[in-house]
Amino acid sequence: MLKKNVSTRGRLESGAPNPVDVHVGARMRLRRTLLGMSQEKLGEAIGLTFQQVQKYERGANRIGASRLFDLARVLDVPVSYFFDDMSDAVQNLSPVNVIKGSVGLSEEPATFEADPMTKRETLELVRAYYNITDPQVRKRVYELAKALAAANIDEE
Repeated sequence: MLKKNVSTRGRLESGAPNPVDVHVGARMRLRRTLLGMSQEKLGEAIGLTFQQVQKYERGANRIGASRLFDLARVLDVPVSYFFDDMSDAVQNLSPVNVIKGSVGLSEEPATFEADPMTKRETLELVRAYYNITDPQVRKRVYELAKALAAANIDEE
């Protein structure tokens, strides 16, 4: 039996997107950014507008199985990629658990620190680093970054 006021569309009681959908969207954004692909280009490749891609990436719109299949092909990843690295906390907030009341619906999901590996700045830095074709220059940039990070730690 469904609890009163519980959405059967996968959203939380507060109306916020389901954390599973947010995770899948974040993985989609991560891969798109790693490939250096714009939201517009991704949208064109799968027959969507860039606004629809934005909604998927935020988790505001849920991604159906056939669309996820198309995304996996365009982004050159297996479908399972979108679910990789999903925390137990997010898994426990899957729509079926929310609907059945298996989780505390009145509580908002815990907020998580943004993984630096999913930040645009990190992805652009990695892409720029690998665009350096001279191995010696690349090694020097790497050593410089390590030295700067070590100096920063020493100052703290």
